[in-house]
Amino acid sequence: MNCQASQSMESQAYHYGVMRRAIDLIDAGGADLTLDGLAAQMAMSPAHFQRIFSAWVGVSPKRYQQYLTLGHAKTLLRERFTTLDASHTVGLSGSGRLHDLFVRWEAMSPGEFARKGAGLHIRYGWLDSPFGAALVMATDRGLCGIGFAGEATRDAIWADLTGRWPEAEFVEDRAAVTPWAQAAFRQQGETQVHLIGAPFQIKVWEALLSIPSGQVTTYSEIAQAVGHPRAVRAVGTAVGRNPVSWLIPCHRALRKSGALGGYHWGMPVKRAMLAWEAARTDARGGQAFADRNNFTP
Repeated sequence: MNCQASQSMESQAYHYGVMRRAIDLIDAGGADLTLDGLAAQMAMSPAHFQRIFSAWVGVSPKRYQQYLTLGHAKTLLRERFTTLDASHTVGLSGSGRLHDLFVRWEAMSPGEFARKGAGLHIRYGWLDSPFGAALVMATDRGLCGIGFAGEATRDAIWADLTGRWPEAEFVEDRAAVTPWAQAAFRQQGETQVHLIGAPFQIKVWEALLSIPSGQVTTYSEIAQAVGHPRAVRAVGTAVGRNPVSWLIPCHRALRKSGALGGYHWGMPVKRAMLAWEAARTDARGGQAFADRNNFTP
């Protein structure tokens, strides 16, 4: 990774750290918390705080507060709900569009899955991401694991991911995983993904890949798309077991009621991802979603 790209990712990670602390303050202070009050609690000037927020997400802190509210999930379902058609979801050719990134993915065979990773050589490294520190893992065929240190310790994240493939060989090699991770986190170029999971899980993860950035769907829609309309609970479990979070966007799956549902790496990370995507989608052009709902800058 070149110096400029490294600095960009480190900057994004720093901005997420600021934003994460702000989420906690907004939760505690409510949507009426002013820019001056929020900046003061962050020990920053209002101008400096606003610059950091705007650089990270593309909108002002005041508008971003609206995206962070729990009620925003219901608004997303109402305004940006995506219906997944099984005929277009199941049996894809092995590639899908995600953000501005082209993802090529390959699934391991059921036999390989049953062997619990035996014979797999998995490289790993801790990298900065837009959503904090991330443990990134890859086989020779592509990224196979991404875990975010939002709510858990690094040791817990390590145990979580390595425990999925207990017979694999793990070798620390930050340089090997960086190019694919850089493409994923910077949303530029092409990256490869090696999906390691049971056949039903892979079908669910494939459906997740068809949800556009800035939009959401429901667990029941995913169940319908994979041909098991009554298996909503099993779908929820499979979504939670997605090993390549963010790249396969399990954060875009919501409950039918509009509740966020769970998220394996912590609810603040899920809320941050949804808010970041929605704000950037609006900032890129067209009539702003926030304006349609009378959000104030």
